[in-house]
Amino acid sequence: MSKKSLKEEALAYHFDGRPGKIEVIPTKATANQRDLSLAYSPGVADPCLAIHDNVNDVYKYTAKGNLVAVISNGTAVLGLGDIGPEASKPVMEGKGLLFKIYADIDCFDLELDTKDIDEFIRTVKILEPTFGGVNLEDISAPACFEIEERLKKELNIPVMHDDQHGTAIISGAALLNALELVKKDISKVKIVVNGAGASAISCTRIYVSLGAKKENIYMYDSKGLIHGDRDNLNGKKPEFINNTVPMDTSLLAILKGADVFIGLSKGNILSAEMVKGMAKEPIIFAMANPTPEISYELAKSTRPDCIMATGRSDYPNQVNNVLGFPFIFRGALDVRASEINEAMKIGAVYALAELAKKQVPDIVNLAYNTSKLKFGKDYIIPKPVDPRLITTVAPAVAKAAMETGIAKYPIKDWEAYKTELAKRLGNDNTLSKVIETKAKQDIKRVVFTEGDELAVIKAAQIVLEEKIALPILLGKKDKIAAILQEHDIALPNVPIINPKYPADAKEQTLLENYAQHLYKKRKRKGFTLTEAEDLILSRRYYGPMMVEMGDADAMIGGLSKRYPFMVKPALQVVGSKPDVSKVASMHILTTKDGPLFLADTTVNHHLTAADVANIAELVAEKVKAFNIEPKIAFVTYSNFGSVPNGESAQLMRKANQILQEKHPDWIVDGEMQAHLALNKEDLEKLYPFSKLAGHKANVLIFPNLSSANIAYNLLNTAAQMDVIGPVFLGLNKPVHILQMRASVRQIVDMVGIAAIDAQG
Repeated sequence: MSKKSLKEEALAYHFDGRPGKIEVIPTKATANQRDLSLAYSPGVADPCLAIHDNVNDVYKYTAKGNLVAVISNGTAVLGLGDIGPEASKPVMEGKGLLFKIYADIDCFDLELDTKDIDEFIRTVKILEPTFGGVNLEDISAPACFEIEERLKKELNIPVMHDDQHGTAIISGAALLNALELVKKDISKVKIVVNGAGASAISCTRIYVSLGAKKENIYMYDSKGLIHGDRDNLNGKKPEFINNTVPMDTSLLAILKGADVFIGLSKGNILSAEMVKGMAKEPIIFAMANPTPEISYELAKSTRPDCIMATGRSDYPNQVNNVLGFPFIFRGALDVRASEINEAMKIGAVYALAELAKKQVPDIVNLAYNTSKLKFGKDYIIPKPVDPRLITTVAPAVAKAAMETGIAKYPIKDWEAYKTELAKRLGNDNTLSKVIETKAKQDIKRVVFTEGDELAVIKAAQIVLEEKIALPILLGKKDKIAAILQEHDIALPNVPIINPKYPADAKEQTLLENYAQHLYKKRKRKGFTLTEAEDLILSRRYYGPMMVEMGDADAMIGGLSKRYPFMVKPALQVVGSKPDVSKVASMHILTTKDGPLFLADTTVNHHLTAADVANIAELVAEKVKAFNIEPKIAFVTYSNFGSVPNGESAQLMRKANQILQEKHPDWIVDGEMQAHLALNKEDLEKLYPFSKLAGHKANVLIFPNLSSANIAYNLLNTAAQMDVIGPVFLGLNKPVHILQMRASVRQIVDMVGIAAIDAQG
């Protein structure tokens, strides 16, 4: 992507719709005047008075206990430097977003217009009654050290500067595991740290807490090795003076025989020659972003015996702060800790290190398209998609707070606490991450039938740059070229084909072969060769034929064409699987409690009970592919015969009977009303005999197209649920048809689904 194009997309992302990335939403009913009288005057007076009598009741009656302030003065923003408080706000909003999606923590971002340390601290102090915790962010060194140290002493709520401690905690866990694998003692290894900013200082401190010896640590800043003869050391740098050095203090010289290299500086400063001189089985953490101190490929080719970690997601062992800060604050808030102390950070380190040694869940293996992720040189820290992070790191932090006596609200039932943590996020975020991550593991060719539509071209740009798929565009070449130029979009090496005008002899031969194949498939269905030759010129036939003939792995179409218009060619060219009586489609709605799968949402009007049962099997197969156990409800207007003679009630009752006979061990039941399927407590109370009793359905099968289509559109629009789909089910090969005028985001989501189908 060109800089201009990326800039335009980023600005549009932050501007479109409601500006920014976060909003405040009510958590209580506000439907009528009675609700408002409880929310505000006169009802609000009672919790006010209760808090006045007992100030700790502020946690009971307000959001304080789940509210973190993300605070910056904009003096050290990402790689942008001192750009000011207003310019730092998008980053702070982004940090708040990560808190929410990873740990269900609410945030207000506060950008302070001051570089005066005393004024900064005073401002944060007087805000203490509002917040349950403070996350300091993007504050330059050495001011960040004093600000954090003083606030930790002067506030009675947890404070952490994530720029310092986040990377320290994650890399600390990675270092412990790497040293264990190469059988080296942390107290004896020689460690070279390149970088002396806030993060480097904090990382080195935590390594010392884990057992490293200061006399074995050699730290470099931009002016060279930090040693006692230098008179230009500011901030915390003197803490890591090392006088046991030879005359040659170059990085090349000091790295000779070193066991560990920690890079927190800038890209490409570590050469192959430097790495060659390191000790046996060296540990190289090159954490500069986006360009590491040495590339993964160069480090591995130079020293195949090394253990390598970077800050990048496209290589093994990503040191990613999101593995830490959301769950550290989650644990601290949940026990109302008065601070985040060293024991809590060390607790997080050991929790992360131990999690990496446990058997990897199928959902994580699925995301990375493997069944082989296990503790070893390429897996020394957990993956960000691991759903166990919140139930592993947060309890470890909470326990450390309790053991050090700073927890005001100790946890008594740990199993209940872990259950509560698991419920906070559900599986919706995990599913979205898994789809994209898995697609990236084995990149497939996806052909777009409407390749000359702007939304499709933008989606193609995203999937190409994010390495989700390799796009192929069908369309008018001059129109595509004009769009690329107008919007400054680059699609290097992306094939562009116009079936009506073959560009060369190869394309002409393909076209003729496709026509012949279509004729052979359909000649007993009334097709003539001439008709096949005419139809193959249409992109809606050419696209699925590319998939059928192996010239593409999957197809996406339908952006500008009606759904039935696109379904027919897909069925005629690719066809359904032999055991499928009716192809169908489903939509995936992301809810707070996890993904909800609805079918059949777009294909079939008239169904028999056997058809409905077959569709349920197709959905269950797809749900299992996401490593989610399907819990299926056949929904209608009746509950287990409460309306015995209704047509759709009888249909769903019979479909349930068919499915239960075929799969007696499945969690499935019906007929039932949709609200009951989604309320496990009511279902268990009213109908304890049901196989769904005690479960919340995640698959809803509808009696007809009308009801299913209305349901997903209503939830998508009125409830503003994110939706993925329609996902075509039952075809021989991956062909997916979009809703007309789908958004770029929806197209990209469907490419991920199509790519995963092609992998399967």
